[in-house]
Amino acid sequence: MAKSSIKTLPPLLLEQLQDWLRDPRITQIEATERLNELLEEIGEPPRSKSAVNRYAVQMNEVGARIQQSREMAEMWVGRFGNAPQGKVGQLLNEVIRNLAFNTAINLSDGDGIVEPKMLKELAMAVEKLENAATINEKRQREIEKAILAKAAKETEKAIVEAGLSADTANEIKQKILGIA
Repeated sequence: MAKSSIKTLPPLLLEQLQDWLRDPRITQIEATERLNELLEEIGEPPRSKSAVNRYAVQMNEVGARIQQSREMAEMWVGRFGNAPQGKVGQLLNEVIRNLAFNTAINLSDGDGIVEPKMLKELAMAVEKLENAATINEKRQREIEKAILAKAAKETEKAIVEAGLSADTANEIKQKILGIA
């Protein structure tokens, strides 16, 4: 599949076109005319209305997917708002993993050209995500261990105050901590 004539635009012109396409006051026809005027000034061939339309449709689809992802993240974060932070982090990590996977699939299904820089950035993002997930899991285990230790200590104290032997209190404490 041939590369889109819009994607071959100089970066500054592509950004300008994107701005025009996002502006609700400017029609696609006007955006195409403005683009072609600038292309004529620099001696580049004009782009067709259909090429601009196809690109606008792609932009809208990507924008809709981003909006949907944001809405889903807000919904789930709202749902788990009172849950332990680690659970929210796990959920968001999973959402980002899925987005990275879908991005990689879309890149390979697109025009067949995957820029090495984009592939490198995607790989680095996944690596950072995995490192963050490992840190979050470790932190969650440490928090749970601290909570258990505090509960065991308070239980031991309450048992001793209730008149049970120190040995019995220690035995119960060991069971709480999962040692016995």
